[in-house]
Amino acid sequence: MTAKRILVCITGASGAIYGVRTVRALKTLGHEVHLIVTRWGEKTLEYETGLSAQGLSTEVDSTYNEVDLTASPASGSFLLDAVVIVPCSMKTLGAIAHGIADNLVVRAADCALKERRRLVLVVRESPYNLIHVRNMAAVMDAGAVVLPASPAFWHRPETIEDLVDSVVERILVHAGVEPPNRTVWKGLNV
Repeated sequence: MTAKRILVCITGASGAIYGVRTVRALKTLGHEVHLIVTRWGEKTLEYETGLSAQGLSTEVDSTYNEVDLTASPASGSFLLDAVVIVPCSMKTLGAIAHGIADNLVVRAADCALKERRRLVLVVRESPYNLIHVRNMAAVMDAGAVVLPASPAFWHRPETIEDLVDSVVERILVHAGVEPPNRTVWKGLNV
């Protein structure tokens, strides 16, 4: 397996645990992980998980400030195998859909789209309004994968981590990483 270089971005949407578990899964599998945690992502991360952005930054290869549009991920010349925004707020989705690259997360997503690289947006909002759906359609038309944080139940999860990890497995697959021992549907044994 060749190590991949993946940028993980955590925004202020609820569901920070998905971002944490994605970072940890990628690092466990030996990949190079770069991290951006937005200002509101920091607040949500700490509130929902008890982790600080600074603490999580010790688990990755590089971190960037969301306002630094001179950082490496702001350029298409910085080779990333994938950009994963997890969780992806509706604000971030809207900015990506309309090309408003006013922070490093949106600029990195814009670069992924223009360079035809993998972009995975893990939305968590529920229910969606028509604007959300149209923004999702726009980014999908541009080449992104919109992956709602909707856990599976067919594998009979027993813990919150089991539910979260069912989504994380799908995130990894869409980021171009094949998780070992991936949970795969094998049909009903009835």
